[in-house]
Amino acid sequence: MKKARIIVDRNFILGDVDNRIYGSFIEHLGRAVYEGIYQPESPFADEQGMRKDVIKLIQELNVPVVRYPGGNFVSGYHWEDGVGEKDKRPSRVDLAWATIETNQFGLNEFMDWTKKANTEAMMAVNLGTRGVEDAKNIVEYCNVPGGTYYSDLRKQHGYEAPHDIKLWCLGNEMDGPWQMGHKTAQEYGRIAAEAGRIMKMVDPSIELVACGSSAYGMKTFGYWEDQVLEECYDQVDYLSLHQYYGNRDDNTPEFLANSVEMDQFIDTVVSICDSVRARKKAKKRINLSFDEWNVWYHSNNQDKKIPRWSKAPHQLEDVYNFEDALLVASMMITLLRHADRVKVACLAQLVNVIAPIMTSDTGAWKQTIYYPFEMISNYGRGKVLHTLVQSPVYESRHGDAPYLDSVLTMDEEAETLTLFAVNKSLDESMELTCDLRQFAGYEIRKHVVLRHEDVKAVNTEENPNEVSPSCNGVSSIENGVLTAQLQDKSFHMIQLAKKK
Repeated sequence: MKKARIIVDRNFILGDVDNRIYGSFIEHLGRAVYEGIYQPESPFADEQGMRKDVIKLIQELNVPVVRYPGGNFVSGYHWEDGVGEKDKRPSRVDLAWATIETNQFGLNEFMDWTKKANTEAMMAVNLGTRGVEDAKNIVEYCNVPGGTYYSDLRKQHGYEAPHDIKLWCLGNEMDGPWQMGHKTAQEYGRIAAEAGRIMKMVDPSIELVACGSSAYGMKTFGYWEDQVLEECYDQVDYLSLHQYYGNRDDNTPEFLANSVEMDQFIDTVVSICDSVRARKKAKKRINLSFDEWNVWYHSNNQDKKIPRWSKAPHQLEDVYNFEDALLVASMMITLLRHADRVKVACLAQLVNVIAPIMTSDTGAWKQTIYYPFEMISNYGRGKVLHTLVQSPVYESRHGDAPYLDSVLTMDEEAETLTLFAVNKSLDESMELTCDLRQFAGYEIRKHVVLRHEDVKAVNTEENPNEVSPSCNGVSSIENGVLTAQLQDKSFHMIQLAKKK
């Protein structure tokens, strides 16, 4: 049995958890919108066509913010096409995904949906094929109370009160050659600065996210972040990160080691932000929005067979297995371990498209990755303790990978302490210890385990509970020391609470 140790001090606080770290993403892509959150002809739909079964599952995830409407889609999107009378809305070609967009679901429907799902909007503006004027207009439409052209247009559409959207993305992946209107770092930095400046003239209370490089492996990475912030540092509040992982070589240990690279990625971007801050002698600190992250590779081959100009095709519909759930848990732990700088994060995406929730005409079900997100989102609130992990390691292409990924969060108001842990070993259990004598009077309330013998096991509509959590964890506290048994290839959530 492997042995690992966690060292924490209740006074060594890494940072507060910004609840927006548990955000997600809905793009006009595949069946994310149509047949995902919106399907008027479904028996599960409410009077607006929103799927109630999906809303219920999303509410259980406790998602505080949802990014919309893209993604690659936003770089060719005219938001005006999706407001007003539905029978007058035009259908358009979506060049991002080679499909047809009917615009039967748009900005106002999305805002209605956010209220039903108990979440808020993170709205993206088109800085690909459009620009500064369009960015100004959509903020005016959404956030100005009335008395102007676009705010009064919103009222004509039936929305008297402003939507009051506070978080905005300045485009999407603008260094990607696949992106409509993609730009050099200087070109994007300038338009982001001007769009951001004018958007904040319309509503000074909003926060803005500038596009970082599209992925850690991009040739533009590093230089892009530096030059973009050189241009728009004063106007923006966050810089975005995007990253997806896949097990294309069918090498599970290497796949699970990707959390090491994710950690390195975040550290590097933080360094670049702080370098620009030092060069500018700025008081403001730029934080991070990791607004696209997930596992994505299962659907790559089948997506090549989708006919061009389809409507809401079965696109990017990864069927997730148990090892995917383990990596998602480790990625969320990594986000928490950077809670001092990562303030927003969006699991991409939420329904049907590389998603924790799948739908059909006969129901909705939870994929394997649903469970770590649900547990960490609901229990990982409050403050993150600086968590020192002493664990055996194994070699990976990213360097030494610890067999244990772990972090502790503390909710002082609720008087709870929560430990999240992933044992990446495929064949050996681990004994984990942690000295918690500073938390006198705390006892174990829950020890939930997500484990399956087969790392390739999946959940389907016919068998939705093949991979699901159980409350059979083995742990104890004796003389203030927590001891937990972590089975091979398993994710654990251990919640402690002060005795009443």
